[in-house]
Amino acid sequence: MMFDRLLSAALIATVITGLSVVCIAAAQTQSGARGPNPQRGAVIAAQGTLNGAPACAQCHAFNGVSDGSGAFPRIAGQSAYYLAKQLRDFTSGIRVNAIMTPVAGALTADDIADVAAYFAGIEAPFLPLQRPDSALITQGAELAKVGSAANRIQACNNCHGISGAGEPTAIPYLAGQYASYIALEWRMWRRGFRKSSPGAMACLAENLNDKEIAAAAAYYEQVRGSAEASASQ
Repeated sequence: MMFDRLLSAALIATVITGLSVVCIAAAQTQSGARGPNPQRGAVIAAQGTLNGAPACAQCHAFNGVSDGSGAFPRIAGQSAYYLAKQLRDFTSGIRVNAIMTPVAGALTADDIADVAAYFAGIEAPFLPLQRPDSALITQGAELAKVGSAANRIQACNNCHGISGAGEPTAIPYLAGQYASYIALEWRMWRRGFRKSSPGAMACLAENLNDKEIAAAAAYYEQVRGSAEASASQ
């Protein structure tokens, strides 16, 4: 009899525990409280989603380095917070792009979290690129490290970190990013087409001329490769 009572108590405790787990899981599902799943993000990057979002790899490559043309940015190793915010900005219209706006609109909140976590976790090589004119790099380095008092431009590194390494989680790296992409985005800010970070980037971009934009972009494109080359010597 005593054994039966103990067995019944054990069964009841097991059932209660099981129900608790189910309830917790259900609550997490209902509230959307889940951690990002980079493995699922890899599938989205390679195959897209059933909702119609195409594979990220079509433009950014599966390892996030894109094709080097600058038409698409390098996103490998960029912080998950920053990548997810940009996708949400495309969805909300804060950022507008003929390609990315519909892509982001087809992603769920979980899709965004997962694919951002996937690309954030990648350590990918930097593509070999043609080195720009050394005078342009010198001018760009000056803007990056010192800025321009005459034009009311603070040093880019003040926000983006030493050599443009970024300041996770919110501020992206520029080191190794493609010059043509950097230059395009600065011009978008200057012309008012990009509305994210209006108190920082938009104000700075207004004070940059085309030559300064080209110089700073050229500097950041090559600075990562230069640093790695020096470290290996």
